[in-house]
Amino acid sequence: MSLLAATIQGIGFWTRGLPSWDAARVFARDGVLPDVAPSRPSPQLLAPNERRRAPETVAVALEVALAACADAGREPSTLPSVFASTHGELAITDYMCTTLATQPQSISPIRFHNSVHNAAAGYWTIGTGAMHGANAISAFDATFAQGLVEAMVQLATGAEAVLLVGYDGASAGPLAQVSPSEGLLGAALVLSRAERPGAARLTVALDDGVAAGGTGALARFTPDNAMTPMLSLFDPLAMGAPAATLKAGPGRILRAALTYPEPVHG
Repeated sequence: MSLLAATIQGIGFWTRGLPSWDAARVFARDGVLPDVAPSRPSPQLLAPNERRRAPETVAVALEVALAACADAGREPSTLPSVFASTHGELAITDYMCTTLATQPQSISPIRFHNSVHNAAAGYWTIGTGAMHGANAISAFDATFAQGLVEAMVQLATGAEAVLLVGYDGASAGPLAQVSPSEGLLGAALVLSRAERPGAARLTVALDDGVAAGGTGALARFTPDNAMTPMLSLFDPLAMGAPAATLKAGPGRILRAALTYPEPVHG
């Protein structure tokens, strides 16, 4: 694959204990946690009742998507989007399977519509009024890398900017034995073709190889979530490191090079 390049215009991040990208960077660099952190994301895109009813995976996806758009100074409705989740909402999937096996007549329509893999993308497009394409991607432990490839290809084929969102929650019931995931984790990037003063540049290329697990502070803080592999990119971003490697599939890796603006000295 040819090199694909983009400017990282905005970043969003949320996990329990680190409810923002600023908090994540401080923790990665200094090991300091915020004094107070919410136990659940509360995306202002949703009305209060919807906010309470939305699955945690939807809530964290919308939270980080909004934060990345705000950081980029972008109107959310103007961006095509890629939502990458390994499992979607496994707690609801477990509920659906259990209810269908025991009391099929009592299945909840609300829970059913939140069980689909593109639920977060649907909430996003409805809430923002976005009329651009919104893709939902799953590729097991290569999900974020393949979502990043999709976003970068969209840029290379004409999109001016793209929103990429990676997220996963905890699995439940028998599914936890075959699809383990713990905690709640989401992160988002607004990627653009155009350079922007003060913004980092990202270049990626697919290659043969085996990606080692992330060893940075963020990966160690949230080690057991299905989306933890994406922290192999966010840890270097937090530290200003020049390179990252993401698992992109069996025997495949996505190599990422990062360049940063020179600091301005007064």
